[in-house]
Parts: sequence; structure tokens; C-alpha cells
Amino acid sequence: MTRLLAIFLVLAALVVVPFLVWGDWFETAFSLERTVESLRAAGSWAWLAGAGLLVADLFLPIPGTVVMSALGLIYGWLIGGVVAALGWIASGMLAYWLCRLLGRRVARYLAGEKGLAEGGRIFRAESGGWLVAMSRWMPVLPEVVACLAGLHRMPFGRFAGALCAGSVPMGFAFAWIGHAGAERPALALILSAGVPPLIWGAFQLLQHRGFFSD
Repeated sequence: MTRLLAIFLVLAALVVVPFLVWGDWFETAFSLERTVESLRAAGSWAWLAGAGLLVADLFLPIPGTVVMSALGLIYGWLIGGVVAALGWIASGMLAYWLCRLLGRRVARYLAGEKGLAEGGRIFRAESGGWLVAMSRWMPVLPEVVACLAGLHRMPFGRFAGALCAGSVPMGFAFAWIGHAGAERPALALILSAGVPPLIWGAFQLLQHRGFFSD
């Protein structure tokens, strides 16, 4: 087992353990009905409360998809989608920068010289962008992958593009579920899974043509 895999498992455990311990309570407390009620209680600041919950999902087992759906129910698919996407992006950014700011010395201590080089190759290659983009709609992986990207100093431009490619369709898809009354969740799930590769592929094409740089 490489140290990179060991770090992945440790980060995954940090995400999973709180869910195993408090998951039932959070699922009950954050049912769609209760989440909508709580956000509406925040009045004109409901959008900020919703975005804050999505960022807090980095540390707590908050069902992010329920929060996104609640935002769609309250604000509609467009505004709710924008807020949901921004909150999901902010969560990934926070994870990335918290781990990146640990510094090379700490990263080298955690991953080892070989592990740091191995992780750097993964996240600096095009496959790293695909990994970040696709992880945003999977359980556990969003937090873990964003942390690993920061730890291994994935170029920020590439990370930000991949993060947005995965987070934007995710936010809009689940806001649409809430807005539509969850009548067609299967279609929204298909869109949230299928659109990120298209967006990231377009970003890669523009990057290769010089529109973006790392």
C-alpha cells in the first residue's frame, strides 16, 4: 500500500466516520421539509445559510443534495442552482486551500517524497482534472479528492476549472429536482453525471488553445 493510498483512506475515514456516528440524526434533521423550513427561517439570508451548509458539508455529514434541492424549492431552479453551485464550489475551494497551505514540508511528511511525486503526477496530468470533476457528484470523494489535489499542489487553474465543471451541473440538477417537486430525479441524476465530462472536455479544449493557463 502506497502512502498516497494510505492518505486517501485516512481522509475517507474522516468523512465516513462522522456519518456513521451522527448520520441518522443529520438525515432526520436535514430532511427536505425541515431543511426548507430552516432556510426560510433565515429570511432574506436563506441563500447564505444554504451555501454555508454546503461548505459545512466538508466537516459534517450534512446531505448536500438535500440542501441543493431545498434551495431550488425556495428560489427556483435558476437562482437556487446558482447558489447551490457556488456553495459546492466554495466547499471544494476550502478543502483545496486548507491542504495546499499546509506547505511542502508537511505534505512531504504526510505523503513522503515518493508519494508526493506520485500524487503530483496524477493531479498535474489531465486525468487529475477528470478525477476532480467527476468526484463532485459522488459520495465521500468530493472532500477527499479536493484535499488530495491541494496536498499535491494541483495547478490552481486546472483545479478550479475541473471543480466548476463538476459542481455547476450538480448544483443546477438538484436545485431543479427541488423546484420540480422531485418528480423526475432520475433525469437530474443523469444530467449531473453526464454534463461534467462535457464541461471539463470543453475547458480542456480551450486550455489547449491558450484561453486558460495553470
